[in-house]
Amino acid sequence: MPEINILNKDNKPAGSMDLPADIFGAPVNKGLLHAVVRNYLANQRQGTAATKTKGLVSGGGKKPWKQKHTGRARAGSSRSPLWRGGGTIFGPMPRDYSYKLPKKSKWAALSSALSAKFSDGEVVVVEDLPMTGPKTKALNSVLTVMGLKNVLIVIPDKNNILALAARNIPQVNVKEVSALNVYDVLLHEKLLFTKGAVEYMKKVYLG
Repeated sequence: MPEINILNKDNKPAGSMDLPADIFGAPVNKGLLHAVVRNYLANQRQGTAATKTKGLVSGGGKKPWKQKHTGRARAGSSRSPLWRGGGTIFGPMPRDYSYKLPKKSKWAALSSALSAKFSDGEVVVVEDLPMTGPKTKALNSVLTVMGLKNVLIVIPDKNNILALAARNIPQVNVKEVSALNVYDVLLHEKLLFTKGAVEYMKKVYLG
């Protein structure tokens, strides 16, 4: 079972703890990670891109000229895609890009991503992150002492004070255990777990 040192907010040792092997000691499956990240990004797409076809462009109700005897090509509408100001042929229309992956695949990918981070020494566990208020300066000083810049802070449950404190710090984000996903794990250089978050993960993912 993987073991990790616990630090306090002053970056001093505060004990150690065992990490669940099913979460932080799983084999790394790069193909699965790629598939899950693609799925996440596809599900984030709004799919609102749209262009107007010939039938959606205003005007063009009158036939530009009579069918025969003008010496010009036949035309039924001034909004033809061949004309300036006309519609678009096969342009993008609103669509849903999202698709589902099996829950087991998502869980396997998440454990794979966390295991990769742990094996690379990019997982840090802190005893706690007590905040007296939503103070960006206070949180930034803690992260600076710990030598963390591009970091995802993982907490057991929602903490508005911590989220507000981190909001204005570049490349620093806060996620609850229940909202943890592969994309955010791989996006950040370091993962900062509170001790409570690791304990909560054991309950949620291992039952």
